[in-house]
Amino acid sequence: MHDATESPAPRLLAVGQLFLDVVFPGLDGAPRLGEEHWTSQFGWGPGGIANYAVAAARLGVPTTVCAEIGTDPFSGLVADRLAADGVALAARRRTDWTLPVTASLGFDGDRALVTGGVAASAVADLFAEAPAADLVALHVDASVSDEVRRRAAAGARIFADVGWDADGHWDPAVLDALEGCHAFLPNEGEALRYTGADDALAAARLLAERVPVAVVTRGSDGAVAVDARSGEEVVVPPVRVAFVDATGAGDVFGAAFAAADLTDWSLRRRVDFATLVAAVTVSRPGGAAAAPRLDELVPWLDAHPAAVEPDRFDHLRDALPDLAFPHHPTRK
Repeated sequence: MHDATESPAPRLLAVGQLFLDVVFPGLDGAPRLGEEHWTSQFGWGPGGIANYAVAAARLGVPTTVCAEIGTDPFSGLVADRLAADGVALAARRRTDWTLPVTASLGFDGDRALVTGGVAASAVADLFAEAPAADLVALHVDASVSDEVRRRAAAGARIFADVGWDADGHWDPAVLDALEGCHAFLPNEGEALRYTGADDALAAARLLAERVPVAVVTRGSDGAVAVDARSGEEVVVPPVRVAFVDATGAGDVFGAAFAAADLTDWSLRRRVDFATLVAAVTVSRPGGAAAAPRLDELVPWLDAHPAAVEPDRFDHLRDALPDLAFPHHPTRK
């Protein structure tokens, strides 16, 4: 097991399944049997919960990943890329398992995923041994509910997702696993199905009955958010970009929104920040491997004046140069 606790304590702990992602954006459509399609753009990098970790680390948030990892070459590639981005590993290394590989095929403004391999073991035990952090990002379920509540009681803010329901049941009881979470950030399709609401804002209002902050991402339509504590609601338009690749976009949005929670920013500013970071990411191939660094954001805005309404991000232009998220060196 890699021991990340000897390093200064992270601000963000990302808990879950790792993958190696290989990304093929810009396809004309879904490949059919017997065909071979080429795409001029290609990306690869750590996937799964690593999307969250890489995006947060590139924004300057000291980050640790809590996950299983193998001894296979793909695990080595992912571990090396995480280290290159400054992400620490609190990982259990397995010799009987290889890291799953996901191919992301991008067409028609979205992506389809094909994954080869076997899922990792439940992370509940590993999660309980991982270092303390101000923020925790994970896909919640019953197996981690006790640890979520324990960490929340100790002051951590839990940023949760519950993922796509492959069986199509969309049982609202799944949302019971959100107890103790600070924020829930589903995409619009997930939010509508779990709540039965007719639109994203109505879904966010219903979800805000379960968590203090509910955010529903809407892809090319922007995002909505509701703060149950203050009653504040925000609806933000998208950033207009030349779309390339949606892989990991929701996790990148979540990472940026969580990072912004370490500031005293308003809900609108936090959602705007996350929308901007996600928009830059989807304009490049490679999932979170394409996530921007903090010092890229203002130059990107300068280079893409048509991407946003005039003055929309002036509040971020003023704040970003001084934004910093140091470690907590005394926390264990």
